[in-house]
Amino acid sequence: MTAQELSDLLQPETELEARFLQEEEFRRGLAWGLPRYGHPEGTIWRHILEVNENIDALPVDAETRRKLRTICWVHDTFKHIEHRGNPRDWSKHHSVYARHFLANFLDDPLLLNVVELHDEAYYCWRLAHLYGEYRESERRMEILRERVGPYWQLYYLFFKCDTSTGDKNPAPLIWFEETAEDIEVVEFERGEGAAI
Repeated sequence: MTAQELSDLLQPETELEARFLQEEEFRRGLAWGLPRYGHPEGTIWRHILEVNENIDALPVDAETRRKLRTICWVHDTFKHIEHRGNPRDWSKHHSVYARHFLANFLDDPLLLNVVELHDEAYYCWRLAHLYGEYRESERRMEILRERVGPYWQLYYLFFKCDTSTGDKNPAPLIWFEETAEDIEVVEFERGEGAAI
């Protein structure tokens, strides 16, 4: 897909979002994906539209919204090049590629951490609830909390927006909202301000 076609679909709101679309590897990543569990929408650009719709339904200020959109645009866009072998090479996870890509455009280490760790809360939930490894789950949650620092609420907001798409299991989000300390739980506001 061309930069113009993707621009027409995604409607970039900032110069940064528009600059992303000038990068060929980024555009290739946006076009990747087939419908699958968790992502019935298929392509990454369709997932971005869904996450952005959730971002628009959050009662947040303009700066928080801008940061959430930046995370959204890059978070899954490099799934097409991540390592899928066994054992898995976590240094070649799509979130690591996303962090490296975004680092070419901005210098905000905490935002870069949020991008790199955007799936970490899900992995922590999985360790505890699928594998019974509660101590390891708690240890990793502590590390996650430390690495995102004052962006903890931003991390939660993005996790909510990302997890509330497609046919993803809502259990990790419910668990996060019930157990994570120092977050303000928010509800989506759709239509005439009705919380969902």
